[in-house]
Amino acid sequence: KCPACTLDIAEDSLSCPSCGAEVDGAYAETRILPDDSKPRSGGEHSREGKSSAPSARSRTHATSDSLEGARFVAGTILNERYRVVGLVGRGGMGEVYRAEDLTLEQPVALKFLPEALSLDGAALARFHREVRIARQISHRNVCRVYDIGEYEGARFISMEFVRGEELSSVLKRFGRLPSDKAVEIARQVCAGLAAAHDAGVVHRDLKPGNVMIDENGNVRITDFGLSGLIEEFGGGAALEGTPEYMSPEQLAGRELTARSDIYSLGLVLYEIFTGRKAFSAPSLADLLRLRKTELVPDSPSSIVKEIDPLVERVIERCLAVDPKDRPASALQVAAALPGGDPLAAALAAGETPSPEMVAAAPKQGSLRPALAIALLAATLATLALTLFLSDKVLLHRIVPLDKSAQGLKERAVEVARKFGYDAAADGDSGFFVHNDYLNFIRANDKSPNRWERLKTGRPVALGFWYRQSPRRLVPFNRQDVTAADPPHVIAGMAGVSLDARGRMINFYGVPPQVADNQNAPPAQFDWSRLFTEAGLDVADFKPTEPKWVSPHPYDQRAAWEGHHPSQPDSPMRVEAAAFQGKPVWFTIVNPWDRPTRQEQAEESPGEGMIQAFFVTIFFVILLGAALLARHNLRRGLGDRKGAFRLAAFAFTLEMVSWLFAAHHVSDVGGEFVLFIESLAWTLLGVGRGASSPGTDCSRAASATRSSVATFFSARSSASA
Repeated sequence: KCPACTLDIAEDSLSCPSCGAEVDGAYAETRILPDDSKPRSGGEHSREGKSSAPSARSRTHATSDSLEGARFVAGTILNERYRVVGLVGRGGMGEVYRAEDLTLEQPVALKFLPEALSLDGAALARFHREVRIARQISHRNVCRVYDIGEYEGARFISMEFVRGEELSSVLKRFGRLPSDKAVEIARQVCAGLAAAHDAGVVHRDLKPGNVMIDENGNVRITDFGLSGLIEEFGGGAALEGTPEYMSPEQLAGRELTARSDIYSLGLVLYEIFTGRKAFSAPSLADLLRLRKTELVPDSPSSIVKEIDPLVERVIERCLAVDPKDRPASALQVAAALPGGDPLAAALAAGETPSPEMVAAAPKQGSLRPALAIALLAATLATLALTLFLSDKVLLHRIVPLDKSAQGLKERAVEVARKFGYDAAADGDSGFFVHNDYLNFIRANDKSPNRWERLKTGRPVALGFWYRQSPRRLVPFNRQDVTAADPPHVIAGMAGVSLDARGRMINFYGVPPQVADNQNAPPAQFDWSRLFTEAGLDVADFKPTEPKWVSPHPYDQRAAWEGHHPSQPDSPMRVEAAAFQGKPVWFTIVNPWDRPTRQEQAEESPGEGMIQAFFVTIFFVILLGAALLARHNLRRGLGDRKGAFRLAAFAFTLEMVSWLFAAHHVSDVGGEFVLFIESLAWTLLGVGRGASSPGTDCSRAASATRSSVATFFSARSSASA
């Protein structure tokens, strides 16, 4: 009798002539196992109302005879959108119809729940779960699910219509597939399964009947009716599926993982490469008994003598009883197949290759040892030559550094205290390069020993700045305090610039906002004190009319002209100002110094073009990264997990860098503003880096920040 319609049929028939059901595979459908086949424990109870008999509508392809039992006839219009073409097949979770989407004008497949199950809450929940899970997977080797709908109380799913046939049908017609075609199909099954696992989904019912071969010969994994999120499966939740293709832990009702699907994948590969099922029995009871007693099937080489040893090895690994002994992922299975390339396997699954995969890739094109050694030697020689020549080309090797950074800082604090600025709640310091002076030498002195003059330390090519404030210094760039950021506007702020030997070259002090003794005549300031701290003799300079105006209020000012003591051919000008007996400004003016506060910064057409070029490149990369990410996600090629891990690493690295490198303050509000600003820049940087190929994400945030700021601040930074 037919297990589906109970019609009397011949004993040697492979299928029922009335409904088309497979006779020799009556137990090969997706089913709920009989109660007596499930493991029991003291805390478990059998499910009520679950029949162990085969479903009255077993999985079958439609025939002309079976169309009489179809729910819808050809031409039926559903929801004014779908026109039914015909019944495709029936399965444990309902009927599948081919239809035309009248709105989008494309063929679709509509999967309906059986009428008896439409009122079953558990069945409806499973129905919705299939849609929810299947929509999470986007890959060319997975059948796409479009939407969910309802027609006259019947629930259905609209999905991609695949023109082709099931792998089980192909194997029944052809038996064992040719080796090259079997490997090709196996790789595509691995790729589709890897995409499901990347979405956190366990299929739970992988078998040839749920693998379609489309009209182009490509694989499509279908029927996620039993699938679910990995974290949903605990002990006792794995009692449904197809017994022939269940893993041992699934048959035992234990917890399922992605490696449970790897076992089912091994059974599918076994059948593809041998043409036989790994486990076969005349009845469901015999099959369950066989699966419990014989845990390992016959070796593939005992069936096919000429099978590739690599294929046999990977199948045996997939069929390991202990999940820990199986391959960790479907990608590993694909890479282990003949001709396997880990990089190709990763790309086939839409993932970014890991360093381990790159290391395991074929070594074609690698360097010969002799050439590699020669290149290494050349690199080391270049490094040694760079270190040898550093004394001649590096600025800090030429300019004498008689004091350490800490020594220069202490010297600057001493200078500020001598001039009455000793209220310091916060301070910062750093070195600066006077590029205008270097450019002046380059343009006006062509002698071979022109850079020797830098060894005197005056005029200053490499200097040290220090600033202090009675309040916390919170920079506008939210990252680093500079000589000019924050601005010098708080009363009591002071700053000192020194040459490499600790001699003062610039000084400023911010006077009080409200002056005392406004009617009293200002006390005459002793200008020689400034010259002493600058390492100059006021007697060597001639007083002159002041020209440069102090940026801070003053009631006295003076100016002098002279020459640098160590370089008589270099004229210099000294300008100073004081307010109520305290200096507020001192500077040494050289011929190359320009009044940048009143002059428009000169910018050549070339500089403007360079700035425009880099800004354009920045936005092109940003837009290109967004479009590339969108393209990859739509095609199912986006490695979202890998991108997230890379972005998380870059984010952590950048925030740790900010934690140690930024100028932090004890004020909660100020520190919170610093954190939010750094967080915004970091997210922008790592977002661009994670979606851009070839981007060094560990520097993404700082690169984003500097690419915008560097070219607009180059001139002001140089003059500072």
